[in-house]
Amino acid sequence: MPRPTARPRPTAAQLAYGSCTVIFSTLAMLLLSQTSSGAGIAVIALSALVLGLLVAMTVPLPKPEPAAAGSRVPEQVPVPVRRETASVGSAESARGPSGP
Repeated sequence: MPRPTARPRPTAAQLAYGSCTVIFSTLAMLLLSQTSSGAGIAVIALSALVLGLLVAMTVPLPKPEPAAAGSRVPEQVPVPVRRETASVGSAESARGPSGP
Protein backbone atom coordinates (compact mmCIF):
# COMPACT_ATOMS: atom_id res chain seq x y z
CA MET A 1 0.00 0.00 0.00
CA PRO A 2 1.63 3.31 -1.02
CA ARG A 3 2.23 5.88 1.66
CA PRO A 4 0.57 9.25 1.13
CA THR A 5 3.03 12.05 0.54
CA ALA A 6 3.12 14.72 3.18
CA ARG A 7 2.43 18.28 2.13
CA PRO A 8 5.13 20.77 3.08
CA ARG A 9 4.33 23.14 5.90
CA PRO A 10 3.42 26.69 4.93
CA THR A 11 6.19 29.23 5.26
CA ALA A 12 5.98 32.34 7.40
CA ALA A 13 5.55 34.46 4.28
CA GLN A 14 2.60 32.37 3.12
CA LEU A 15 0.91 32.65 6.50
CA ALA A 16 1.53 36.40 6.69
CA TYR A 17 0.32 37.18 3.16
CA GLY A 18 -2.72 34.96 3.49
CA SER A 19 -3.72 36.37 6.87
CA CYS A 20 -3.29 39.98 5.75
CA THR A 21 -5.32 39.28 2.63
CA VAL A 22 -8.18 37.80 4.64
CA ILE A 23 -8.26 40.68 7.12
CA PHE A 24 -7.95 43.56 4.66
CA SER A 25 -10.22 42.08 2.00
CA THR A 26 -12.91 41.37 4.61
CA LEU A 27 -12.77 44.93 5.91
CA ALA A 28 -12.75 46.41 2.40
CA MET A 29 -15.69 44.31 1.18
CA LEU A 30 -17.73 45.01 4.32
CA LEU A 31 -17.12 48.75 4.06
CA LEU A 32 -17.79 48.91 0.33
CA SER A 33 -20.91 46.73 0.34
CA GLN A 34 -22.40 48.27 3.51
CA THR A 35 -24.27 45.04 4.13
CA SER A 36 -25.86 44.33 7.47
CA SER A 37 -27.52 40.97 6.79
CA GLY A 38 -26.07 37.79 8.18
CA ALA A 39 -26.05 36.09 4.79
CA GLY A 40 -24.14 38.98 3.19
CA ILE A 41 -21.53 38.97 5.93
CA ALA A 42 -21.15 35.19 5.60
CA VAL A 43 -20.63 35.45 1.83
CA ILE A 44 -18.03 38.20 2.30
CA ALA A 45 -16.20 36.25 5.00
CA LEU A 46 -16.17 33.08 2.89
CA SER A 47 -14.94 34.92 -0.19
CA ALA A 48 -12.20 36.60 1.86
CA LEU A 49 -11.06 33.21 3.16
CA VAL A 50 -10.94 31.79 -0.36
CA LEU A 51 -9.00 34.84 -1.56
CA GLY A 52 -6.55 34.53 1.36
CA LEU A 53 -6.00 30.85 0.60
CA LEU A 54 -5.40 31.65 -3.05
CA VAL A 55 -2.85 34.34 -2.17
CA ALA A 56 -1.09 32.08 0.35
CA MET A 57 -0.78 29.26 -2.16
CA THR A 58 0.61 31.48 -4.92
CA VAL A 59 3.43 32.97 -2.81
CA PRO A 60 6.60 31.52 -4.33
CA LEU A 61 8.37 28.98 -2.17
CA PRO A 62 12.08 29.46 -1.53
CA LYS A 63 14.12 27.22 -3.80
CA PRO A 64 17.32 25.66 -2.53
CA GLU A 65 20.34 27.16 -4.22
CA PRO A 66 22.14 24.48 -6.19
CA ALA A 67 25.91 24.55 -5.97
CA ALA A 68 27.49 25.46 -9.28
CA ALA A 69 29.59 22.75 -10.87
CA GLY A 70 32.76 24.82 -10.91
CA SER A 71 32.32 26.56 -7.57
CA ARG A 72 34.16 25.41 -4.52
CA VAL A 73 32.26 24.95 -1.29
CA PRO A 74 34.17 26.46 1.63
CA GLU A 75 35.53 23.85 3.96
CA GLN A 76 34.70 23.85 7.60
CA VAL A 77 37.87 24.28 9.57
CA PRO A 78 37.82 22.86 13.08
CA VAL A 79 38.59 25.46 15.72
CA PRO A 80 40.61 24.20 18.66
CA VAL A 81 38.86 24.66 21.97
CA ARG A 82 40.99 25.70 24.90
CA ARG A 83 39.92 23.82 27.97
CA GLU A 84 41.09 24.89 31.35
CA THR A 85 41.07 22.59 34.29
CA ALA A 86 40.00 24.11 37.54
CA SER A 87 42.29 23.51 40.43
CA VAL A 88 42.81 25.32 43.67
CA GLY A 89 46.27 26.53 42.72
CA SER A 90 45.27 27.90 39.35
CA ALA A 91 42.24 29.69 40.77
CA GLU A 92 44.37 31.45 43.35
CA SER A 93 47.00 32.45 40.82
CA ALA A 94 44.34 33.81 38.50
CA ARG A 95 42.88 36.00 41.26
CA GLY A 96 46.23 37.33 42.37
CA PRO A 97 47.60 37.49 45.87
CA SER A 98 44.98 37.05 48.53
CA GLY A 99 46.42 39.48 51.01
CA PRO A 100 49.54 41.24 52.50
